[in-house]
Amino acid sequence: MQRRTFIKNTSLATAGLTILNFPVFGKNAPSNKVIVAVMGVNSRGAYLAKCYSELENVEVGYICDVEEKAIGNGLEALKKAPRKPGIVKDIRKLVAQKDFDALIIAAPDHWHAPAAILGVSHDKHVYVEKPCGQNPYEGELLGEAMKKYNKLIQMGNQRRSMPTLIQAAKEVREGIIGNAYFAKAWYANNRKSIGIGKKVAVPSTLDFELWQGPAPRRDYQDNLVHYNWHWFWHWGTGEACNNGTHEIDCCRWFLGVDYPTQVTSSGGRYAFKDDWQTPDTQVASFEFGDSKSISWESRSCNIFPVEGAGRGFIIYGDKGTLVNYGGGDYKVFDVANKLVKEVKSDEKADPTNPVSATGNLDLYHFNNFIKSIKGEATLNSPATEGHKSVLLCHLANIAQRSNSTLHCDPSNGHITNNKDAMKLWRREYEKGWEPKV
Repeated sequence: MQRRTFIKNTSLATAGLTILNFPVFGKNAPSNKVIVAVMGVNSRGAYLAKCYSELENVEVGYICDVEEKAIGNGLEALKKAPRKPGIVKDIRKLVAQKDFDALIIAAPDHWHAPAAILGVSHDKHVYVEKPCGQNPYEGELLGEAMKKYNKLIQMGNQRRSMPTLIQAAKEVREGIIGNAYFAKAWYANNRKSIGIGKKVAVPSTLDFELWQGPAPRRDYQDNLVHYNWHWFWHWGTGEACNNGTHEIDCCRWFLGVDYPTQVTSSGGRYAFKDDWQTPDTQVASFEFGDSKSISWESRSCNIFPVEGAGRGFIIYGDKGTLVNYGGGDYKVFDVANKLVKEVKSDEKADPTNPVSATGNLDLYHFNNFIKSIKGEATLNSPATEGHKSVLLCHLANIAQRSNSTLHCDPSNGHITNNKDAMKLWRREYEKGWEPKV
């Protein structure tokens, strides 16, 4: 789907709706624009800034980053936008600004929940990329923050807004494959070694104090910024939360389950011997009582496809099977494996693309957030729902790190059998930077 086609279609869908029913800065503007600020604009965030700037009646008023090259990337992404954004490096100063309505967060994982809480506590709506927390505790904090401040927080599991997948989920719930009882998801890539980092002086272009923010202080090393922080437990959440969130979320959504009763994980850092701490190979299993289960396979360093795709998910039922190939497309097979339905997508999923694996299909999710702010829609993935899927990924990591089978409370996902594993439910924070609701 071309961006201009999406914008044209959504413009027609919202034609005539010009009065906002909420107290934001844009309400008094002649154009009724929603003003957003984007935190973290090196790569994915620059893409977000560009996409939001091209939505109907949306303007990027600010970009926020702690590194000069990233700021340059953000400005480049917005070079054709009608408004030149202001630049604020410190998120604490940015949220204090009164002249914007929503905060878009694409910073490293350890900043997601703390920044989101700063946003809603300063009267901003928030769009936060997955995962919605660096640990399970932070996901729960976001639910508390939404309730306390009465602001919207949308998580960036974009498949929740893709029309074809909304249709597919509805069909599964209505019985197109009978009783859906098992789901399998996968992700494959060809990531290279990150080597052994050297402790060096912080580059003059980077404010490493602000970059670390809520994380306890560590020395800077030369294989950390911009992307490799994903593979360090101190800042990142591994491939499970980095990419597994998307398909695991779809599995949970299609099966209609919430919190697991048991979680296991196997794998490790197999492909290379380097500083990478999280698994590059991981197989996790989630059980929901005695009726349904989900499995997820991740191969960060071997891109051989499953079902011809580098990522995707399969829903198994007693009368058939639904197969997704990583984007908005899917096929339905009957119990004899005969193809009975096929829905194709204009965008082909690319698991190796760190900016947008599903292309402009992401725009549906961005637009859902903006329309929800305007009161024209409801969030397709509020943080309270997104947290349930991210929690599965966190539990897989906790099972992996603690080398144990986790038994969980089906009412909230809390670990019930392992005090040592439960210590990984939350992290330590740098003094004075603790997220608070």
